[in-house]
Amino acid sequence: LRLVQVGTQVNGPVKKLYVDFNDKVRQGDLVAQIDPTVYEARLAQDQANMAQASASVEQTRAKLRQAQRDLERAVALASREMISQAELDAARAAAETLEAQLKLAEASVEQARAALRLSQANLDYTTIRSPVDGVVVSRNVSEGQTVVASMSAQVLFLIATDLSEIQVEANVPEADIGKIRPGQPVAFTVDAYDETFTGAVSEVRLSASSVQNVVTYPVIIRAPNPDTKLFPGMTANVVCEVAKRTGVLKVPNPALRFRPENANAEKEFRHGSTLWIQERKGAPLKPVRISSGISDGSFTEITDAGGLREGDSVVVGKAVAGPSSSEVVNPFAPPRPPGMRPPR
Repeated sequence: LRLVQVGTQVNGPVKKLYVDFNDKVRQGDLVAQIDPTVYEARLAQDQANMAQASASVEQTRAKLRQAQRDLERAVALASREMISQAELDAARAAAETLEAQLKLAEASVEQARAALRLSQANLDYTTIRSPVDGVVVSRNVSEGQTVVASMSAQVLFLIATDLSEIQVEANVPEADIGKIRPGQPVAFTVDAYDETFTGAVSEVRLSASSVQNVVTYPVIIRAPNPDTKLFPGMTANVVCEVAKRTGVLKVPNPALRFRPENANAEKEFRHGSTLWIQERKGAPLKPVRISSGISDGSFTEITDAGGLREGDSVVVGKAVAGPSSSEVVNPFAPPRPPGMRPPR
């Protein structure tokens, strides 16, 4: 259902890998370690800068307290005209200057604290942990390899979440997308197994894509995968059930396309669908007019049988003279490549 990219935001050589392909991981498990030497040194430097900035604040605060006491004494002396106005102004200016220096020192502490948080975060980023429960399906680095995260995080692992349920992303052409609805049953196959899997449509997305002037829409299909036979990245051939009929007659589609070389019969039954039957060997072909319903591409539903019953034989092609006279030829089928055996 979800593939999670596990990457790194820091640069450096990979010191240790703790998981490999197909390993199961839990959220928070340690999966890789980037060499932290450089980031530990930066953290120590920022810690020293933080201590220096804090000491500067204390030093400036002590000087400010002294300047404030000097100002109080100067004010008292000036009230008794024992010092000049210039000396009083100098004392007041010294106190105000130290107040400004204290604010500057406190701002330097905040700047050093922010740099310290950044260096601590970068050091933490050297320890790579799994963000989800899942299975490692891809490992893109090896121990000793240097990773560089420039504009984006470099992907180290690809983790698939719980594989007991999967989703199929099917590309449905615009001519068929109007028939697809959430909840419809779906059958699909993969080349790895000779069996049919089932699921249901969960979402019809509106993000169209066009390839060689063919517009398709992504349709998301949820399916159970209890035996974990289905792997991420497999190609699925999907059949979405848009209509269903039970207990009805059906006829092979070649029978609906077959036409004998009889122009009169063609004109007589040019409206509606026509099947051709041969009541006995050597007898002329007899047309039967029917009404057809839904089709799955191989068979078509008969809604009005016109007298036909289950088990009746209908003509799907004609035999040609020659070495392969027993072969049934469909005049509407595409030509077969040379050397290909005729279908049974």
